[in-house]
Amino acid sequence: MRGLVMGIAGCLLLACQSEEQTQDRARVDYVDPFIGTDGKGKTYPGATLPYGMVQLSPDNGRNGWDWISGYFYPDTVIAGFSHLHLSGTGAGDLYDISYLPVSGPLKQAQLDDINPEETVYSRFSHSNEQATPGYYQVYLEDYQVNVELTATLRTGLQRYRFDRGEANVRLHLGYTRNWDKVTGSFIEIVNDTTLVGYRRSTGWARDQRVYFKSVFSAPFRYELSNNGVSTKLDSLLGMNLLAELSFSTPEVMVKTGLSSVSIENASFNLSAEQHGFDFENVQDKARQTWEKALNRVQVKASEDNMIQFYTAMYHSMLAPTVYSDTNGEYRGTDGKIWTTDGHARYTIYSLWDTYRALHPWLTITQPDRVSDLVNSMLDFYREEGLLPVWNLWGGETNMMIGYHSVPVIADAMLKGITNIDHELAYQAMKASAMQDDFGLRQYKALGYVPFEHGGWNVSLTMEYAFDDWCLAQTAKALGKTEDHAAFMKRSQNYRNHFDSISGFFRARSASGDFKQGFDPLAYRPEDYCEANAWQYYWYVPHDMPDLIRLTGGKEAFEARLDDMFTLDHPAGQLPEWISGYIGQYVHGNEPAHHVAYLYQFADVPYKTQQRVRQIMDQLYTTRPDGLCGNEDCGQMSAWYLFSTLGFYPVNPADGRYILGSPEVEEAVIHLPGDKTFRIRVTNPSDENVYVGSVMLNGVPLDRYFIKHEEIIVGGELVFYMTNQRFGGDSDK
Repeated sequence: MRGLVMGIAGCLLLACQSEEQTQDRARVDYVDPFIGTDGKGKTYPGATLPYGMVQLSPDNGRNGWDWISGYFYPDTVIAGFSHLHLSGTGAGDLYDISYLPVSGPLKQAQLDDINPEETVYSRFSHSNEQATPGYYQVYLEDYQVNVELTATLRTGLQRYRFDRGEANVRLHLGYTRNWDKVTGSFIEIVNDTTLVGYRRSTGWARDQRVYFKSVFSAPFRYELSNNGVSTKLDSLLGMNLLAELSFSTPEVMVKTGLSSVSIENASFNLSAEQHGFDFENVQDKARQTWEKALNRVQVKASEDNMIQFYTAMYHSMLAPTVYSDTNGEYRGTDGKIWTTDGHARYTIYSLWDTYRALHPWLTITQPDRVSDLVNSMLDFYREEGLLPVWNLWGGETNMMIGYHSVPVIADAMLKGITNIDHELAYQAMKASAMQDDFGLRQYKALGYVPFEHGGWNVSLTMEYAFDDWCLAQTAKALGKTEDHAAFMKRSQNYRNHFDSISGFFRARSASGDFKQGFDPLAYRPEDYCEANAWQYYWYVPHDMPDLIRLTGGKEAFEARLDDMFTLDHPAGQLPEWISGYIGQYVHGNEPAHHVAYLYQFADVPYKTQQRVRQIMDQLYTTRPDGLCGNEDCGQMSAWYLFSTLGFYPVNPADGRYILGSPEVEEAVIHLPGDKTFRIRVTNPSDENVYVGSVMLNGVPLDRYFIKHEEIIVGGELVFYMTNQRFGGDSDK
């Protein structure tokens, strides 16, 4: 490589920044849960704990793309506070067990063109709304009710203050939004402060079962109804159940425990995690839990960057979520009740997104949790016979492509994460690789997925090839020589789509002919997954030398990268998921997330530094629309977390982090065994985006990456920043 360690000699003489980590306020106070609730982010602002089963958050009561998380910042109404939500996904589901406090005449209207039913709602204002980790508050203007939410791992706690004399609470189990549709529900009044029940639904989660127990702080009078027909009974089965509760006190609290197993388990969870009705105590414990989690990485940066960093870190801990109950039980994908063996069972694995950066981030910052996440995947394998693809509330959606549990498990095993059964893990990984579904039968026979198979065929081949490389490395580590050779051969299958005439990876027929009518700028889901040929050109993270060779050498590779960032989209409307773009580079979706770092492979480090800082500066802000694309369960945030520290896992499973341009002034990563890895940045400024030189533990770093093992043993990485370019044509 050229120029990475060439720097201004005087940089070495500059005084280091203070050894003491300055901190003006708690880390939680830098988190803004409203970031991502506007624009494309699709996040929710409500109360939850790190990896919490419960996400107690407001819903606007509308259907549509903008309301996938239940809440969209530009909206002005709230229709309920439900206990389950997805963070920044591309599909709308959950919204289970929704309460709404009301007083006086009901406000009711058809809120969108999709759902013909009228929805009970209230107006609200952002001027009387706030959110911090583990806490949410809003004032319902039409009912004059102040609502506060907080949570434990498996339970939610709500506090309502009724400023008008009448105090009522509605529990609507027929509440159906977006992809979610009720298939059955049950309510039973246990006594004058307690009700239990369940809600079954289908949608993205095809057989979702949520059992609950709710206990109120004051006695209530009740009326149950189904499809608007009231009953005198104290229990009711139906498809559109409503419980209307009336109270004689101006303040009411309700605590709710959830379970996938049974009402009894929901009761166990509630009893284990909440005692009495001490809202401040639950809120304070939630705050302390978040503060401890956020303090694993301590950074010093500008005010905006502190907010961006800790909000990103907050978002990185909203999924996967705990799924097993306090007694270890959970409902498996087969519908049976399973019990975990010494670890929590997790769900909500958005693996097409999160294998790229979120899971590598956890191997550094939370290695103690990674084994539980991997063992949850192996639990899934025991139940399903395959590893998860996109696991939601215990079930499989098979959303997106690849078998990307494999790189997550391979990365954990190759980095030495303990408490994983290697033989079982390898058996599960190989089972997913050797199945016949999702184009894999043709892939195994032809070495690629032909376009006759159907949608996303080019992307399928290229992502399978990377997964195969990860499996090959695992086989090698386990001494499985024949498998290593076989999967290494499969990992080269991406070449079968390369067209040397057009210079792109193109769809091919089963007979080997390239598909006619090729346009590299076109978004064609029949060939490419949420991307075009330009964006998938770079998806060979496991074999960059060969991609450079196919491109025509390093200079041609650099020139094509330049084109990637400067070539405009054609006129016309772009697909919904194409957002946050710089030329053909699309940061709002995952396939191109590693591309800015590829200049390092062409010995042009300053261009990586320039582009990475441009992406951070332009496409991440502290506004509600501060995420340029779907948060996708932490991947959008994990990219920022890595990049602002100065490195990124281009290949998420090779244990190397490619250097970029840090945006923090200083960072300390707390590691197991009371070790730390410190990042220092000398001469940080908005103008000094280029890296003059890098020192690792006091020794000049003469390569463009650092290794995982160099981080986890502890040490210090120092970036010397400058406004002068080094590398590539800048030092000719």
